[in-house]
Amino acid sequence: MEINGAVLESLGIGFSAAFQAGLKEAPEDWKKIATEVPSTTSENEYGWLEDWPAMREWVGDRLIKELSGDSYKIKNKDYEATIAVKKNDIDDDKLGMYTPRFKMQGKAAGQWQNNLVWSALPLGLSEKCYDGQNYFDTDHPVGSKEKGNLRTVSNYQAGTGAPWYLLDVKQPILPIIFQMREKPKLVAQTDPNTAERAFMKKELIFGTDARGNVGFSFWQLAFCSKAELTPENYAAARRAMTSNKTGEDVPLGIMPNLLVVGPSNEAKARTLLTKEKLSSGEDNIWHGTAELFVSPWLE
Repeated sequence: MEINGAVLESLGIGFSAAFQAGLKEAPEDWKKIATEVPSTTSENEYGWLEDWPAMREWVGDRLIKELSGDSYKIKNKDYEATIAVKKNDIDDDKLGMYTPRFKMQGKAAGQWQNNLVWSALPLGLSEKCYDGQNYFDTDHPVGSKEKGNLRTVSNYQAGTGAPWYLLDVKQPILPIIFQMREKPKLVAQTDPNTAERAFMKKELIFGTDARGNVGFSFWQLAFCSKAELTPENYAAARRAMTSNKTGEDVPLGIMPNLLVVGPSNEAKARTLLTKEKLSSGEDNIWHGTAELFVSPWLE
């Protein structure tokens, strides 16, 4: 097959169709715990995370809450994946073997958001959120010295086991922020006469480009434990989340409803949430109190 403009155009259309088909097949489980925020610059600022929104009695003038000057920022990053198609395979009309590869490339591009979002949960043990503390930490500051109610609050339970996470995913904003700058797209360097790789290695290059990043929203929406997943520790995590209040001591109304575990904790999690009766014959009070999601990205 002679490589000319018409052939290259047809090639691009076919590979793009396979790529898009794979992209549509990718699961969107990340949407369970992440809010997508559009981005039009190199980074977004999230100063509004400093205060949980709450109504108060209007006494005197309005109490104006200004955005923090040292606001939380998420910087966009570049991501890519690249495939080389041999010119000889085009000449010999062996393109059928590449179609499944481009479909897999599309599915991988669709998994990009899953990879970033689910991998963000364990990073919360070492990366900071808007208040300057690690997202999962034992001493998040709440309140103020001026009002005499400054205190620290924990959304982390220490231990030596595989981490598990309890989340409230019924709020308008979810625990993880997925910042989208450029959606995954297929790009190509295919001119057989001018492309360097075509000249040096007789290969045409097709790549996937994307740009974005993940970060953390309100730490009050999430709790991480590395202690054993037992009814007692699960109860303690729920109690910690439901007792959260604003800096003005207004209850936040947090009600955790999603338990996220890695494969090693799956059996314990299913026993905890799906069994109606305990081995003793008593009712399991935690039955159905949260949805279960097992994430392979957590281990």
